[in-house]
Amino acid sequence: MIVVEELTKAFGGIVALHGISIEVQKGKITGLIGPNGAGKTTLFNVIAGMFAPDSGAVFFDGVDVTGMAPHVLFHRGLLRTFQIAREFPSLTVRENLMVVPPGQTGESLIGAWFRRGEISRNENAMFERAEEVMDFLTIGHLAEEKAGNLSGGQKKLLELGRTMMADAKVVLLDEVGAGVNPTLLNALADAIARLNTERGYTFCMIEHNFSLISRLCDPVIVMADGKFLAEGTADEIRRDERVIEAYLGSGHTETPDAERA
Repeated sequence: MIVVEELTKAFGGIVALHGISIEVQKGKITGLIGPNGAGKTTLFNVIAGMFAPDSGAVFFDGVDVTGMAPHVLFHRGLLRTFQIAREFPSLTVRENLMVVPPGQTGESLIGAWFRRGEISRNENAMFERAEEVMDFLTIGHLAEEKAGNLSGGQKKLLELGRTMMADAKVVLLDEVGAGVNPTLLNALADAIARLNTERGYTFCMIEHNFSLISRLCDPVIVMADGKFLAEGTADEIRRDERVIEAYLGSGHTETPDAERA
């Protein structure tokens, strides 16, 4: 679904990506790990259109989308979440979901003036769809809660729900487990796994919790110093000497503990 070819991105004199090439296969949950400063989030930002690369190309679903704006990629089905959730804090959970789908009749001035019946039908359909999403994620009890009042884990579930409202083809998850308590982390992991197996979602996720990576991801891609370092199953990556050295330096024989990677 995503092919990255020889991407390079620099900020002033600092080169964040050094000609990196990776692929995200359709129907997979691909993990993206690496030490701090490896370039993982910069890679996500270039893929998602937030930054234009200095060189190289990004292909999405067979189409060259290099440098396309995030809203254009959104309409094509490429979405991303953020390490710090970006909800509409003054809207309820249900309202946060209902505003996501594009092309709603009420968004146009003519529609708002002359198509009131169509707007009503559209809103009813969005209401029912939001209910389905909340049921899937088991957050229906939060439907009328202001999103700004949610816990960090609940906000991550809401972000996942917003991708469901948009019928995403590929979702880029940026540290979905950051700051989430173990109970909600299990709920998040279950939701991601179900979206993958039951609805065919393709995910690529940056994550520092290697237990979560091991549970969900195959393959796992490792970056270091803005470059591709290794790819394999979680067990293969855990034993890879190049990965061990990238995290801990030479002279060590074990990877970081299971919670950090």
